[in-house]
Formats: sequence, structure tokens, C-alpha cells
Amino acid sequence: MVTVTRHVEAPIEQLDVAAYTIPTDAPESDGTHEWNSTTIVVVHVEGGGKRGLGYTYSHAAAAAVVADPLRALVEGRDAFGIPSIWDALGRQVRNLGRPGVAASAISAVDAALWDLKARVLDLPLCTLLGAAREDVPIYGSGGFTSYSPARLEEQLGGWAADGIARVKMKVGREPAGDADRVRLAREAIGSAELFVDANGAYTPKQALLHAERFAEHEVTWLEEPVSSADFAGLAFVRERSPAGMDVAAGEYAYVPADFRHIIGAVDCLQADATRCLGITGFLRAAALADAHGLDLSGHTAPSLHLHPCLAVPRLRHLEWFHDHVRIERLLFDGFVEPVAGSLHPDLSRAGHGLELKETDAERFAA
Repeated sequence: MVTVTRHVEAPIEQLDVAAYTIPTDAPESDGTHEWNSTTIVVVHVEGGGKRGLGYTYSHAAAAAVVADPLRALVEGRDAFGIPSIWDALGRQVRNLGRPGVAASAISAVDAALWDLKARVLDLPLCTLLGAAREDVPIYGSGGFTSYSPARLEEQLGGWAADGIARVKMKVGREPAGDADRVRLAREAIGSAELFVDANGAYTPKQALLHAERFAEHEVTWLEEPVSSADFAGLAFVRERSPAGMDVAAGEYAYVPADFRHIIGAVDCLQADATRCLGITGFLRAAALADAHGLDLSGHTAPSLHLHPCLAVPRLRHLEWFHDHVRIERLLFDGFVEPVAGSLHPDLSRAGHGLELKETDAERFAA
């Protein structure tokens, strides 16, 4: 006898979006940018008696794109039909310019849809996606170029003392002083791995010069030594960088073609589900990395990335980014703290387990 199981449907009844701008705890900068606040755009979708949550770190303009034109394409659709909704959202923003703000808007919606689907099924999101591991290793990330030497040592050294085995700092704002800052960081963290992130501040030959200097302090990760749009420059640095130092990029990959271009130019591919068209885009980037024998590293937004990172085949680690940790700890019930340098999901909670503290968030409304 063949048993036929009825298809479960969960029509999406409502989509809501809001933006919140949270001041940083001090002025921050990296090799190419300065900021004193961060905006998070939060999307809720309701259906099947449940409410899913997704978010992106972007400009409040992303909330406007979610409200119009994306909302009309989502409401009334089946929450179990995520691939068809994802395709429709991508087509809708074709003439707006899909990379950038529109991609971030789609990312928040897609993440909310995955959360809703898991909640309707009463499953942790990692179970729905198919978990490949039990926890996700993290690296502490901050070390902004605006920090004093004392603050740099305090932050990076504090993470190392807390059992986080790898930490990352920013470089490139004043290249002449970068080697000295890296030396201070190494002294502060002891034997922990040291990563540096130039945010595209160097030319290819500058990057090589600094890579050699950083190698003296056992730096093992050189992120965006040149612009992530300079694929030839990334490949040039990767081919010539010191042994034991991996070149990484991918955080500004918004669409699948961006990832295809980066393959071959990096040792480890980065992906950001708040930019690369959501969890759907993140999983596709992970599949591409796996097909080319590359590890994947999750970029920022640790609470959103935890469950997808549990499911990808070749995960290296996830970024425990200072700004986003502050915001997610402040705004979300269900925020997970690291244990011995890794994040472990709360499998008692459906979806990704996050709930917006709406009263706390309201004072930051953008």
C-alpha cells in the first residue's frame, strides 16, 4: 500500500518591516570607511499561525524596498514555496539594480521565510536544513582602526582570554603604522590565530608588502587586501602571499555571479546571508564553494548565520562581529553566547530561535 501524505500549506497573511538605527559604543573605522551607527532592517512574515523573522544590516532604504515592491509579491504566497518566491523577488528588482540595497531587502525577506517555514513545522532551522555539525567555531572581530592601542589590546586580548581561538583586526587606514598595530595585537593575544582585514584599502603590491610584514607576526588570514571587485588583484595577492596566509573575500558578493567571479581568487570564500539574497543565496554560495574545494566563512550577523552555518558542507568559521553582537544581544531574545569559542544552537526553539524585543527596539526606530 502506498501512503499519500497531504501537502502542508501555510499562506503568508502579512509581511511587516521596520528599521532601527543603533549608535556604536565608540566611533569606528576600517581601511576605507568610518561610521558611528548601524542600521538593522527587520522583517516579519506571518502564516500558518506562526511568525517568522529575518533581518539585514543595511540602510533604512532597504525597508522601503521591502514595503514596496517586495511585500506584494510575498503576501498570499505559500511559505513552503521559498524557491519560487526567491526567483520572483529577484525578477522584481531587476530594473532597480539587484546588487546592494535591493539584495539586502530580499535577504531579510528570505531569512524570514525560512524561519517561518521551520516554525510552522516546529523544527529548529538547522534540522530543517540538515545539520552537518553540532556547533559553529567563531572568530572575534573588531580591532577598528579608530581604536587606541590600549583598546585594541583590551578587545582582542579579551576574546583570546575567553577561549576564542582566533581574532581579527582592521588595517589599511594608515598603512605605515599597520605593522606596529599588528605587533601589539599579537602580543595581546598570545598563541591565538590573528586575522587582518584591509577592506580593500591596499593596491596589490602594497598588499604583498604588508603581507610579508604581517607574516612576521604569524597572521594567517588576509581579508580583502584589495577591493573585492578587483578579481585579478585578489588573485595576484593570493598567488604571491606568504605560505600559511589565506586570502579571503566575498562579503560584498550580492548575486550568484559575484561568487563565481571570486572563485579562484581566494583561499576561503566569505558569504553574508544579510546581503547575498538571504539564506537561499548563502546555501547556494556554500554549494559553489564546496564544488570548487573551498571552505566557506560566514560574514557578521552571527545570530542569523548560526543555523545555516550548521548545515553547509565545508564551513571554516563564523564572524563574531563586535557591532552586530552588541545589537543582537540587545534586541533579540534567543541570542546565543559562545562556549569555548563556538556557538551551539538552542534546539528547544523552532526556527532560528530569535524573537525581537519590540519594546526595546522601538527607541531606536529609524
